[in-house]
Amino acid sequence: MHEFLQRDLDYVMRLDEVMWGCLLLAVTIIIHGVGLFYTTRMGGALLFRIKKLRHGIGLAVVLMMVWIIVVLHLIEVGVWAGFFTWKDAQPNAFSAFYNALVNYTTLGAGYLPLRWRLLEGMLGMAGLLSFAFSTSVLVAVAQQIMQRASTEQQRKAERATDPSRTPS
Repeated sequence: MHEFLQRDLDYVMRLDEVMWGCLLLAVTIIIHGVGLFYTTRMGGALLFRIKKLRHGIGLAVVLMMVWIIVVLHLIEVGVWAGFFTWKDAQPNAFSAFYNALVNYTTLGAGYLPLRWRLLEGMLGMAGLLSFAFSTSVLVAVAQQIMQRASTEQQRKAERATDPSRTPS
């Protein structure tokens, strides 16, 4: 049979814990959605201004977007860490950030006091949703870059085989 610690048996989920978790989850998704919107607009604008996709330029744009997305994730972790610090759920801001990061990445090795136990799972959910959102955006951007590069190669091959066409 399962052995439970007394603290596990004493845990009672509180409504304010659920409400704070829902609010933090919503803030995380809003930050991520707005950040990804502007990141993709910036990446798209860069690609639009580049007339020819030379080797590595598309990769450079994707890498730039990845770094911006990493910063977005760290900002979101900072929001949760700020909450943990504000509510004295961690002894200091560094512990709060570490705990938030460990739970956000779903490693789940962070420790919150029993009072805020439910937030560990909600923080993991926020991380999963944000990582999935980021991945889908990066895949879509990479597909657009590959499509554009393929189209440019086809046009180049057509011009090479048809000398009567004038360069456009």
